[in-house]
Amino acid sequence: MRSSKKMQDQMAGHETTGQGTMEPEVAVGSEVEPINEMSPAQAELEQVKGERDQLLDRLARLQAEFDNARKREAKERADSRDYTVSNTVEPFLGVMDNFQLALKANGTAAQLRSGVELILKQMEDALKGLNVQAVETVGTQFDPRIHEALGSIETKEFPDHQVLEEIRRGYRIREKLLRPALVRIAANPNQVAD
Repeated sequence: MRSSKKMQDQMAGHETTGQGTMEPEVAVGSEVEPINEMSPAQAELEQVKGERDQLLDRLARLQAEFDNARKREAKERADSRDYTVSNTVEPFLGVMDNFQLALKANGTAAQLRSGVELILKQMEDALKGLNVQAVETVGTQFDPRIHEALGSIETKEFPDHQVLEEIRRGYRIREKLLRPALVRIAANPNQVAD
C-alpha cells in the first residue's frame, strides 16, 4: 500500500521525503515564469514615480544651491560693506589721534590754534581722498540747489544775492550734494532781484 501511494505521488509530481513531507518535483530544463507580471498601467506608474523621485531630488539640489548662493551673496555684501567702511574710516583715525594729542598738550592758545588748523587741514585732505569737496560759498551768487540762506545783510557794496558769509560749510561728493552750505547773502536795495 505504501508503494502504491509513493507511485501516485510520483505521478502527481511530488516526492516523499523520509520525514513524510512532500516537495514538488521540478523538471530539468523547464523555465519558471514570473508569478507577478506587470500590467502596462503599473509599468507606467512605476516610470512616473521614478521621474517624480528624480525631479524631487533635482528640486532639493536646486534649493540647496539657491540657499548657498544667497548666503554667499549676503556674506560678500557684508564683506564689501566692511571693506568700504574700513577704507573710509582709516584716513580719519590719524585725525582722531591728533585731536587726542591736542587735548593732552599744555601749550598756549596760539599753539593750540595752530595745532587745530593742522588737524583741520589733515581732515580736508582725508575728505579729498574720498572725493568729498566743499561747496563754494563766499563771493559766489546764491544758488538754492547748493546754498541755504539763513539771513541777509543789507549792503550797497555787493550785488544782490551774493554770498557774503559762510555759517556752515556744505559738501558734495562728485556732483551729488551731501549737505547744503548755510550762508548769509547780500540784500542790495538799489538792485532789482531777478
